[in-house]
Amino acid sequence: MNKPWKKIALIAVVLAVLVPTAGIWLYINVFKDDAPKALSVDDIPVGTVDQSATTDNSVTPTSAAGNTWSIATGSQVGYRVIEVLFGQDTEGVGRTEAVTGSLTLDGTTVSAATFTVDMKTLVSDDARRDRKFVGGIMNTATIPTSTFTLTAPIDLGTAPADGEEITVSATGDLLLHGVTKPVTFDLTAKRTGGTIAVAGSIDVKFADYDINNPSGGPITTQDHGLIEFALAFSQG
Repeated sequence: MNKPWKKIALIAVVLAVLVPTAGIWLYINVFKDDAPKALSVDDIPVGTVDQSATTDNSVTPTSAAGNTWSIATGSQVGYRVIEVLFGQDTEGVGRTEAVTGSLTLDGTTVSAATFTVDMKTLVSDDARRDRKFVGGIMNTATIPTSTFTLTAPIDLGTAPADGEEITVSATGDLLLHGVTKPVTFDLTAKRTGGTIAVAGSIDVKFADYDINNPSGGPITTQDHGLIEFALAFSQG
C-alpha cells in the first residue's frame, strides 16, 4: 500500500473509532465495491450458449411454430435490495446461475414461458447476508425454489431483426416463498443468431409473499426489492 492510501486508511480507522457514522460513510462511499449494475440482455457472455443454429438462417423465431427454447448456460437471476446503514444508502445484491426453464414460440407469439430458480444458491458479497437470506428470510431449507410462469401470450407483432432489442410487457404468476401472486412487468429481448436473450426485473413487496423484512441490527431495508434476470434461450 502506497503512502497516500496508508494515510487515508489511518484516517478511516481513526474516524471509525471516534465518529462511527463517519467510518461507515467512508466504508460505503470509498472502500466498499459498488453493487453490480442491473442485469441486461448484454450480460449473456458470448460463447456460453449453443450457437449451432446460427449456421441455419431458416431456423428463426419468424418461421418457428411451436418451437421450444430452453434456458442455457450463462443465464442469471438475482435480487437487489436497498439497505440503509447508519443513514448511508447501499445495495444488497445476490446472484445465481442455477436457473432452468423454457419458452415456446408460435410464429411471432410467445405462447408459454417458465423459469425456476434454486434459491439456496444465491450469493452476494457478504456471507452474513447470505446466511440470513437462506435462513430467516427465505427459509430455503423448506422452500428451496421460486418459479415464474407466463399466463398471457406475448405478441411480438413482427419478428425483430437479428441483434435488435425490443421491449414488451409480460404477465404471469410468480411463486415466491411458497406464495403465488400475479405480476406484470416490462422485459427486453434480443435475438442474436441461435440465441434469444431476455432481461428485466420484477418489483416484489415482501409482505405480499410473507417474507420477513430483512432489517436487523444497524441495517434497515425498504419494504420491497427487485428480482432481476438475464436469461439466455437456445432452441431445442
